Amino acid sequence: MAQPAVKVGPAGKPVKRRAPSPGWGPYLLLLPSMILLAAFTIYPMISSGYLALFHANLANREPVWAGVENFQALFTSDLFLKSLKNTVVFAVVTIPASVLLAIWLALQLNRKVRSVSFLRAAYFYPTMLPLVSAASVWNFFYNPNYGPVNLLVRLFGGTAQNWLGDPQTALPAVMFVSIWKDAGYFMIFFLAGLQSLPSDVFEAAELDGANRWQQFWKITFPLLSPTTLFVATISFINAFKAMDQIFVMTGGGPENTTSTLLFYIWQQTFQFWDKGMGAAASVVLIVILLAVALFNQFYVDKKVHYE
Repeated sequence: MAQPAVKVGPAGKPVKRRAPSPGWGPYLLLLPSMILLAAFTIYPMISSGYLALFHANLANREPVWAGVENFQALFTSDLFLKSLKNTVVFAVVTIPASVLLAIWLALQLNRKVRSVSFLRAAYFYPTMLPLVSAASVWNFFYNPNYGPVNLLVRLFGGTAQNWLGDPQTALPAVMFVSIWKDAGYFMIFFLAGLQSLPSDVFEAAELDGANRWQQFWKITFPLLSPTTLFVATISFINAFKAMDQIFVMTGGGPENTTSTLLFYIWQQTFQFWDKGMGAAASVVLIVILLAVALFNQFYVDKKVHYE
């Protein structure tokens, strides 16, 4: 087969052919996504940052320049600080709990046992429920008079409690619902990750005498680190956007013990009509999420084994 002719320059060196320019085609394909990103992400972020510098509430018919006064008011507000603390507690508890439960479920269901398809569907089912519907169901479960949770407590000789009306138990009760809702969804990712792992590595480990725990800790868990990072990131976002279940189950009470950062933003903006304070709290939330994203990008991602 004849070889294509190679152009030779004046010095006898071959001349490299330039790759054809892709033109505007790729940019036109990206244009719809860029428009949506600008309209629903970038513009709202910039708008919130600008509005946070004004007093925009019922006391002012027109926004009045405030500078950093809204941010000063935020960090001296007991309600905001309590909401921020509740959000951090919510994240610290629900992220590891839902991730670990999802890993355990995936390990149990990554076997050839009878009814495994039914069990996978059963564990995944809570994910299919809308969060508002799931919260309404758990409102019934937590009912202090006839809820199944208190019936179970009485069955084992305990005392019935008002789970959502007690400041000591309200936030843990809401966190339990979030863990129950997310674990089945995260399980699917870990199950897919487990099924893509090479079997020869585990066969070699068994020949070397490694037990199941050693295989998990030394082989399975490191190889699942990309999946774990992805799931942990999604769980973190879910924790900081917790709103629907709190709105339905507790309304931020009792005594603001279940008020989270996003619920505080909604409350300031749409209940108290203080758009300046709501925008300032939104900026704080954006800064936290960006800080975590940068930390994952430049530090955590380097610790992940992709091969």
